[in-house]
Amino acid sequence: MIRLDELTKTYRGQPHPAVDRVSMDMPRGEIIVLVGPSGCGKTTTMELINRLIEPTSGRIYLDGDDVTRADPDSLRRRIGYVIQQIGLFPHFTVAENIATVPKLLGWDKKKIGDRVDELLDMVGMDPSEFRGRYPKQLSGGQRQRIGVARAMAADPPVMLMDEPFGAIDPITRDRLQNEFLRLQQQVQKTIVFVTHDIDEAIKLGDRIAILGERSQIAQYDTPANILASPASPYVADFIGAGASLKRLHLSQVSSVELDTGCVTARIDGDAEQARERLRASERAALLLLDADGRPQRWVDAGDLSSTDLFKAGEPVGAVVESTSTLSEALNAMLTSNSGVAVVIDRSGAFQGLLDFETVMVAARSERDFYRAAKVPS
Repeated sequence: MIRLDELTKTYRGQPHPAVDRVSMDMPRGEIIVLVGPSGCGKTTTMELINRLIEPTSGRIYLDGDDVTRADPDSLRRRIGYVIQQIGLFPHFTVAENIATVPKLLGWDKKKIGDRVDELLDMVGMDPSEFRGRYPKQLSGGQRQRIGVARAMAADPPVMLMDEPFGAIDPITRDRLQNEFLRLQQQVQKTIVFVTHDIDEAIKLGDRIAILGERSQIAQYDTPANILASPASPYVADFIGAGASLKRLHLSQVSSVELDTGCVTARIDGDAEQARERLRASERAALLLLDADGRPQRWVDAGDLSSTDLFKAGEPVGAVVESTSTLSEALNAMLTSNSGVAVVIDRSGAFQGLLDFETVMVAARSERDFYRAAKVPS
């Protein structure tokens, strides 16, 4: 979808190029992550792709077309762009922000309105609630989602994302990353994503380009292959220690077998019946679920002496979706008193339990597999 051919940018008065003869092929429908230390040229390379910065030499191909000297405004309308600080227009409503490019393209009012509502639904924001709000009335995570929606408004085949989650707190960042991956499964855009965080690159990227000075490519490969076979000491140092743990970013909870033998009962049910169910099992605790099957509280035999199950035991702590990574599940378990993660589906319904042993077995299996053979790119 995107091809860079000897792409170079040299600034006047500088002894070395900022980007030096970079060549890459970026396959259609994949997330390509550019990762490297600050100042290595990641953002410059991205800005060359949509010609916010004009290249000194080299070629840029988009879907087979040489766009190196094409009209830059027309080019940018084929490419969505999301930056770290989002860049929403403060005096525009959410709907007006999302509609920016469709208006420039001359879409009619109804088509624009339908597209705005479709995108708000897609990023999990109720159109009737958010369409008329202004950016200052949104949280940081909500503004980020509107930034993504705006970049997708004209349905561009390519999106450029420059550290879009870098200024967000860790909890919101994890949630937005997961939403981003879910969204990508639906839309299958070709996405160039810049980050300095190798863990984020491993989690999000179909392919990762680890860059050195002047955007020189130290290694360009799948996350699995980079973790299994770093191309140089520089790449190994950049990955850092704990490659086995980093591989947990590559596997989802849905890829391992869950413990489905957990004893459950309704939180609005009879305490005596719950006590009998727990007594008949070999389990130390029982999981209370609400009417929709969503986990609420952990209780043991002593807790079930209470007739008010809504206050019995302890609230469920470590809850992860089946689409979460094993790394996220492990982090949740480490902060949980129960020592297990409670796995739910997208609706919040209980699916099973995940314990430390299952995660460690998965980590060892991943390690042994990648040691045995390098996976083809």
